[in-house]
Amino acid sequence: MATKGIYNTLSEEYPEILGVVKELGKTVRGAGPLGGKESQLIQLAAAAAIGSEGSVHSHTRRALEAGANRKEIDHALLLLISTIGFPKTMMALSWSRDIAE
Repeated sequence: MATKGIYNTLSEEYPEILGVVKELGKTVRGAGPLGGKESQLIQLAAAAAIGSEGSVHSHTRRALEAGANRKEIDHALLLLISTIGFPKTMMALSWSRDIAE
């Protein structure tokens, strides 16, 4: 399961539940004026703020796919220093760079 990831595994085991979650995300992202890149950077920052390594990995990957570059991703996370603290921000940057590098 480690190579496939928990989200993909659960998507196969519970397609109706994960399908609804995926559709909700798509609906919310499409409901406002922000583009895909901005939406993913915001979700990346939220993932970092709650300390979710898997979500930081996922939203880093999605931000890259949406056109963000590593400097934009780093900046989105560095903006969190005064909010979540330096150590947590560095942790999130480390997780993000697992994917971005």
